Amino acid sequence: MKARLKYITSMDRRRPSLVVQCICSMPGARGIHRYDWGSCIQRTNISIELLYAGGSDRCCGEMYISGDGVSRGYLNQPELTAEKFVANPFAPGERMYRTGDLARWLPDGNIEYLGRIDEQVKVRGHRIELGEVESALRSHESVKEATVIARKDEEGSAYLCAYFVTNGNLGAAELRKHLSEMLPQYMIPSFFVRVEQMPLTPNGKLDRKALPSPEGTLERGTVYEAPRNALEETLANIWQGVLGVSAIGIADNFFELGGHSLKATTLVSRIHKELNVQVPLREVFQSPTIKELAQAIRGMEAHAYASIEPAPLREYYPVSSAQKRMYILSQLQGAEQSYNMPGAVMMEGKVDRERFERAFRQLIARHEALRTSFEWVEGEPAQRIHPEVDFEISYKKAEEGGLRQIAEFIRAFDLGQAPLLRVGLLELEPERQVLLYDMHHIISDGVSMDILVREFVGLYGGQTLPAPRLQYKDYAVWQQAFMQSEAMKRQETYWLETFSGELPVLEMPTDYPRPAVQSFKGDQIQFELDGELSAGLNRIAAETGTTLYMVLLAGYSALLSKYTGQEDIVVGTPIAGRPHADVENIIGMFVNTLAMRSRPAGEKTFTAYLQEVKEVALQAYEHQEYPFEELVEKLNVRRDLSRNPIFDTMFSLQNMSEEETEIEEMRFSPYGFEHSASKFDMSLTAVETGREIGLSLSYCTAIYTKETAERLGRHYVALLRDISSQTAKQLKDIELLSAEEKRQLLHAFNDTKASYPADQTIHGLFEEQVKKTPDHTAVVLESESLTYAELNGRANQLARVLRGKGVGADRIVGILAERSLEMIVGILGILKAGGAYLPIDPDYPAERIGYMLEDSGADILLTQKRLQGQTMGFAGEVLHVDDERLYAGDNTDLDHTGSSKDLAYVIYTSGSTGKPKGVMIEHRNVVNLVAGLANKIYAEYYLPLRIACVASYVFDASVKQIFASQLLGHTLYIVPKGRIRWAKAIAILQNASN
Repeated sequence: MKARLKYITSMDRRRPSLVVQCICSMPGARGIHRYDWGSCIQRTNISIELLYAGGSDRCCGEMYISGDGVSRGYLNQPELTAEKFVANPFAPGERMYRTGDLARWLPDGNIEYLGRIDEQVKVRGHRIELGEVESALRSHESVKEATVIARKDEEGSAYLCAYFVTNGNLGAAELRKHLSEMLPQYMIPSFFVRVEQMPLTPNGKLDRKALPSPEGTLERGTVYEAPRNALEETLANIWQGVLGVSAIGIADNFFELGGHSLKATTLVSRIHKELNVQVPLREVFQSPTIKELAQAIRGMEAHAYASIEPAPLREYYPVSSAQKRMYILSQLQGAEQSYNMPGAVMMEGKVDRERFERAFRQLIARHEALRTSFEWVEGEPAQRIHPEVDFEISYKKAEEGGLRQIAEFIRAFDLGQAPLLRVGLLELEPERQVLLYDMHHIISDGVSMDILVREFVGLYGGQTLPAPRLQYKDYAVWQQAFMQSEAMKRQETYWLETFSGELPVLEMPTDYPRPAVQSFKGDQIQFELDGELSAGLNRIAAETGTTLYMVLLAGYSALLSKYTGQEDIVVGTPIAGRPHADVENIIGMFVNTLAMRSRPAGEKTFTAYLQEVKEVALQAYEHQEYPFEELVEKLNVRRDLSRNPIFDTMFSLQNMSEEETEIEEMRFSPYGFEHSASKFDMSLTAVETGREIGLSLSYCTAIYTKETAERLGRHYVALLRDISSQTAKQLKDIELLSAEEKRQLLHAFNDTKASYPADQTIHGLFEEQVKKTPDHTAVVLESESLTYAELNGRANQLARVLRGKGVGADRIVGILAERSLEMIVGILGILKAGGAYLPIDPDYPAERIGYMLEDSGADILLTQKRLQGQTMGFAGEVLHVDDERLYAGDNTDLDHTGSSKDLAYVIYTSGSTGKPKGVMIEHRNVVNLVAGLANKIYAEYYLPLRIACVASYVFDASVKQIFASQLLGHTLYIVPKGRIRWAKAIAILQNASN
């Protein structure tokens, strides 16, 4: 014991409950910054009010103490007693003491202490010691007294308000300047209120409640104001070019005119080019009008704009950082089509094939990326530009809607063969065709696809486009030099600091085991946010100084936190990667990936959390040029072939234009179709489609079912709907469940009398569950699995065979099988036939197997073909559950003739006399057990769980694992025999991740 224990400390927290807590530190078990209090003493209970409704038991919350150690309260302090001693919801008539401590349960049942609730405040995600701000205020020579409090605005967002007493003519501007020299920006109060004296309580203490609210309102709505000088005139012209809006006034808001982060990036790059001033991206958010931005620019130093120059001619050119990673990823098995970028355009009218082909040949001539191939040169991938390439367009007539032909059009590229562009024309009707195009991601991105379509339409219409000054190879060479600049080193420092320490891994429950090598097989579901909800979300963005992207991202990360119980979430997001004005109209792989790391703790209001997400996004935008590939390399992320580095899920808001265009008698419009590859576990894409917001959730089909994806989509919509009406709501209180899910959770799962009537059978309950979740995975063994519907169908077919052989009530049927899917099918098949199963371990000696079969009176034995040598001495009939001939009949449910008092199974114990003894268990015993498990354990979860089948089916423990899983809609994972010890060792961790 002494060798295993570093130290033991007893603590008296000196509160009305005297509780001795042990802080135990096992060598190497936990970090030095965590304080583990052990578990509570006898006759004392500790409860933790989770910050997440429906969150996992690892979420943090406020700790409450109940039991014999809790006193009556504070003497002669009824108000304080009422605040700290609250009714115990778990024991009517008793009370709990509210400690004010933040804590969480650890998987081993001990408690981790996280700090005090009242010692700090959180503003925009930052923990702030108010005393530190007050001390900085008092350091000003004119401040006599000062205090700082955290207030909340009408939407529940926290802000700091400073109150001060001065003997001079001190103003807020001077105080703000004074603090900015001592404190980080997030610690500077939003308001400064001068008071004659601080209000005091009768006891002489500061009366914080008596401090006045700060005055001031934010005016909304502007009238047109024309530019007043040359700078404002220049800015107005730049805004008009970026936003595509004319007559922009100097008081108009950039984001209210349709601006977003992508356009803001374009805006600052054009300002740099036109005015030789490098405006930080966040300045556009802080000064969103021309009047404000012009004022900010006047105070900035000149920063000469440096153009990208064409690279000298050579045979091979370096690849960009993004291209290098794309090249390597494309070589992975299964990723052959994962990095294709297909698109389609509806062309209505008579297509002139000559003009059609000429337009694409002109495009290929204009953009070197469309004439580029990739090769290994001196141990590194390099790009080669070809003066000409063979290019043909495929013309086909649609068959049966053309879906099969579209799917066949998307196929793998050979990166060594240019062009990495494929074009086809699919005729749906004589004057209705679909233009199909497909490019490899290594030469293209979302903006490039937009450029390709826009220029094709122009060229088809006879426009003469100016020759591009630069090509993608010029950018790649420029980037190689830029990587060595001081600006890039500053960006690298930011990202390395953001991801210092342990990287969080998203612990989303999966339907299937994660493959050892990442699968790129995928599917997607489509859903939408209606006009009312979309308007509400845009209103939130406008009122909070954020963007729709930030609102949706905050909602998505909060949803992931709800599902996992984690408070450190990383979501990847693509960014156009074109901060330099010279590359705006070049086709190529510019897109970069930003890893957005946020902390959606449950006590935060959505408004406050949204401000944190805004800050995270702005910081990421300001450092967007640092390649994600470099971050992965510099962080030295452990190579895991089963998943992506740093994050497993993506979110994006598509800002690409999808407008209809008409040229002469030809009409061009977007044509949507699905591409089934999935580069991540899940990717959520949003796009504004008129009044609505369309959403597409791509998911990896190797680990998730469509049912899971649809449920996550429903919960995302529910979360957004809830916060749109109550932005001041804490994240822990946001509703996800529909009325039906609540009914199922609160009544179907918990009302054991209704859900588990006394006369119900095991197989009857199983069939009810099949009707609820037919497509959910019921049982898994390594790479094999069966859905509830599939398992039910096979069990029905086997049951009909058994009934035909006379199996009925209380008829015992032996089953001798290895741990397998057939084992579960066999058990359910026997029960459905009306019989009782007798489980026999294949490892038993032949004498024991013979004794059990003879003693039980079983005359039918189910086994597997590979075990038939162990049944040689059995005189009864042997059926092989892995014989497909048993499953050729009707797979519908059988008529039920049995009752809950019928025999369900017989288990033989070792026996004290040396002779095994058979114990007979009825259906009602199992039903009662499952009802108890549902009520006491599983009722708190609304997500399907993954339940490991570790116990051998010859022991009672297996009954809990098998039937709690199959009767409650969860997934049973059969642990192979060779891994049972390992599975037991991580059982606690498995339960925690579920």
